[in-house]
Amino acid sequence: MTSKNTICLWYDGTALEAAQFYAETIPDSAVAAVHRSPGDYPSGKQGDVLTVEFTVAGIPCLGLNGGPAFKHSEAFSFQIATDDQAETDRLWNAIVGNGGQESACGWCKDKWGLSWQITPRALTAAITDPDPAAAKRAFEAMMQMGKIDIAKIEAARRG
Repeated sequence: MTSKNTICLWYDGTALEAAQFYAETIPDSAVAAVHRSPGDYPSGKQGDVLTVEFTVAGIPCLGLNGGPAFKHSEAFSFQIATDDQAETDRLWNAIVGNGGQESACGWCKDKWGLSWQITPRALTAAITDPDPAAAKRAFEAMMQMGKIDIAKIEAARRG
């Protein structure tokens, strides 16, 4: 990896599977390298996949097969900006449909426990509208949603 700063994500033996899923699902994502362990370690054996270098939406990441000791939490998430409802639906459905789970306000988790915010650009524009009443209406509509419905956000924004 050539980046000076890389996000390291801990997995319990599934770093390669996760990285491949992200590469297939999220635009501008790819698996760059797979590194196998040169010796035994607490949660694996020599020759097992130890780390995976990959990018998610252009962000360099390292998947570490470190075992079950540390879990992902909502304190870290990827926020993916989407251009339309079709892209929002595709990403949300891919993550949730692959063993993930829905949450509120555009948030979901993948099957590895990593949190994602699938955020339409229209939502960001609506909740930052210079008209405070329009922004509040859009925000209140978002607070009632799981996956974001752009048409409902835009209708709330208009009043």
